[in-house]
Amino acid sequence: MFKKSPSKAELRDQLNAEVSRFLEKGGEIKQVEMGESGLVDGRYTHHKSNFERTKPQERTPVHGLLATIDARRKSKTATAAKTKRGKPRKKIIYDDFGEPVRTVWIDE
Repeated sequence: MFKKSPSKAELRDQLNAEVSRFLEKGGEIKQVEMGESGLVDGRYTHHKSNFERTKPQERTPVHGLLATIDARRKSKTATAAKTKRGKPRKKIIYDDFGEPVRTVWIDE
């Protein structure tokens, strides 16, 4: 079985009980003016963050590699087209709703 999550009223009661215990032990709650921020001098803490500005990494040029791949792909399709000459192929044209409208023959 899964555990039932507490209702808002139960959470509110639990939070009020924790605040009461904190105050009974001598804790103190400080009032903060509306709009006052937790920032020091209008800035975030001075600790280093993971987002440091560094010099961007140099990219590896791939234009030559892409040109080689494209040339290889074109040569494969050209040889496939030469060897596959022959019969026309039947193609079905569909409307916007996926219903067949007509059939056409395409020479390859």
